[in-house]
Amino acid sequence: MNRVLVIAAHPDDEVLGCGGTIARLAQEGHDVYIAIMGEGITSRYQAREPADQALVEVLHVQTRRVAELLGAKDVFLFGLPDNRFDTVPLLEVVRILEGLIEDLNPEVVYTHHGGDLNIDHALVFRATLTATRPMKGRPVKRVYAYETASSTEWAFQKFSPAFYPNVFVDISHTLDIKLQAMQLYESEVCPSPHPRSLQALRVIAQRWGSVVGLDAAEAFELIRYVH
Repeated sequence: MNRVLVIAAHPDDEVLGCGGTIARLAQEGHDVYIAIMGEGITSRYQAREPADQALVEVLHVQTRRVAELLGAKDVFLFGLPDNRFDTVPLLEVVRILEGLIEDLNPEVVYTHHGGDLNIDHALVFRATLTATRPMKGRPVKRVYAYETASSTEWAFQKFSPAFYPNVFVDISHTLDIKLQAMQLYESEVCPSPHPRSLQALRVIAQRWGSVVGLDAAEAFELIRYVH
């Protein structure tokens, strides 16, 4: 069995990108951990300071409930400024991830795709590659990038690198759990036809499933695999 670390910029990204895969891995007996790098809501205000911290805490309570529903062993919340990761030295983000990887020793890491529209996603991708660089004695053998609805596709493949999935996980039996988890993020679910609507998320999973002969799938780009 593997120890798996899912790295997400914001609460709900872990569900959007690989909620079905997390649930499947947990059911199969793998130890799955989730790291949420940002607090996830303050960018909706003109400045971070007036943001209602009670709303931040509500979102983080929802994150813990989501992790429990998906079957994750633990979830770590780091509180970086929402959609303002570019105001934080990249080295600080890298060091957070390096410390987590040292503590958890994951063999497999899932992270954002580097060509996403959202700046936080792109910076998390870069920080992940830095923190998991394949030096002697490092535990990480596989790194995957996931797509995030309303960010990966909204880049319209104009940012480099474009998302070219080459690994697909069958979530036919865990898609409903993914959607239940997304429903727990009450402030993040959007009405159809928004990509973060429950209807759209089901269609996305069914679409990737149809690509590889499954009822439903999540798509990933393999970044590195050391066998």
